[in-house]
Amino acid sequence: MTILATNTLPSPEGLEVVVPAPDAGPGNWSGAASAVLVDGVFWLTYRVRRPLGVGRGVSVVVARSDDGVRFTEVAEVQREAFGTESFERPVLVPLPEGGWRLYLSCATPGSKHWWVDSLTAASPADLPQGERRVVLPGDPKLAVKDPVILVSGREWQMWVCCHPLDDPGHEDRMSTRHLVSSDGLEWHDRGEVLTGSPGTWDARGARVTAVLATAPLVVLYDGRADALANWHETTGLARWDGTRLVADPAVEPIASPHSDGAFRYGCAVPLPDGRTRFYLESARPDGAHDLVTCLR
Repeated sequence: MTILATNTLPSPEGLEVVVPAPDAGPGNWSGAASAVLVDGVFWLTYRVRRPLGVGRGVSVVVARSDDGVRFTEVAEVQREAFGTESFERPVLVPLPEGGWRLYLSCATPGSKHWWVDSLTAASPADLPQGERRVVLPGDPKLAVKDPVILVSGREWQMWVCCHPLDDPGHEDRMSTRHLVSSDGLEWHDRGEVLTGSPGTWDARGARVTAVLATAPLVVLYDGRADALANWHETTGLARWDGTRLVADPAVEPIASPHSDGAFRYGCAVPLPDGRTRFYLESARPDGAHDLVTCLR
């Protein structure tokens, strides 16, 4: 099933700001978003972050829009409700049987560990009071966060970012694993499908951020060359080679022209007219990151 044209990619040209950074300067970020179009309404969820020492990922917001650009907030989840030190990328999923589920990437306080939690409710506005359940707990050797989820009937698929915790000081390394489920709560690991390539722009790690097609699998992903580029990832394209996802050599990494160059957490929403609306977290000149959109 093709989701959208895989020759259509986001770029830093013609961007519109959807949610500005919460303040000026590095570490103030709005982004790590995911979005879905349901019955002509855009539903968006994103993380609001403050600098280290001030707050990190302080909340997750759910918002709606009729045009995909101007959004109205309908719900917000505060990190204190989950006992987490920080939030990263959330995912909002309309359930096949009705209702909604919000997946949350949660940082374990005082550690480099992450887990994936969830809230399920009848409507997006009800999610902060929804039924909570841990989805992926991770373990002492592996942190899990930033899921990408597709649902087709009772077939659920997840691509999740994994950080090995076996080498202190190097927990920023990342790869992507593929999981499957019949209900979106109990998941079965199918193994690692995407890693960075030594000596290239994604050598330090590679994280699937959006699925563009499933037959064969084509994805947007972000990555970085070294530990110093942590939080400043740029975006590329990878294709399934029959065994795993491999970077498309014809696609140069896409970066913001500003400050740290971050152009990451790409999300793609196919539109009825054949175009695609992308959402990304993009660096601006003062070092803050805005949540932006472009139409291609």
